[in-house]
Amino acid sequence: MDSRHTAHGPEEHHKLIVDTTSIAVPQPDDSKQRKAYFNSKSATSYAFKVQTACDFNYRIVHVSECYLGSVHDITVLRESGLLEHVNDSVQIIGDKAYIGEEFVITPKKKPHRSELTTEEKDFNYNINSARAAIENINQHIKTYAVLGSVYRGAVDDFDKITKISRVVCALCNLNLIKHPIRK
Repeated sequence: MDSRHTAHGPEEHHKLIVDTTSIAVPQPDDSKQRKAYFNSKSATSYAFKVQTACDFNYRIVHVSECYLGSVHDITVLRESGLLEHVNDSVQIIGDKAYIGEEFVITPKKKPHRSELTTEEKDFNYNINSARAAIENINQHIKTYAVLGSVYRGAVDDFDKITKISRVVCALCNLNLIKHPIRK
């Protein structure tokens, strides 16, 4: 990743953009499983969660293991091993779900009963513009029916869904060679 040639412009750091995506599963029969798989952003309200990280060239460079839908995004990031590779030359950009992690650049939250300054609004605009890359990647991942619709496999086989997610991400990277998102 040569950051001087990224789509975002010349920078002194390598930048990765991180986000999780949910993979819908059918409603579990057991109430404990329903609580564990609950994810309000899923089409069925129950899901797996997989974290992806990409660079500014829209290449997926990291795919986490599969997690239950109720696991928070920051927990997935901390357990994924991605932070072990962060140093002074690598920065991670994330959404507001990652606020509190010292190695992740996130948008500024609006203060209680107050407004953001113009500088903070500009900062948020730049961060959210950069984050568009991972949102586009997550949409490309969802074009594959195995991840874009309700997952029909065994919901307790986390290794299998992790492997499927990684294969789909590899296919997305291969597809970028022929059909780039941005030119």
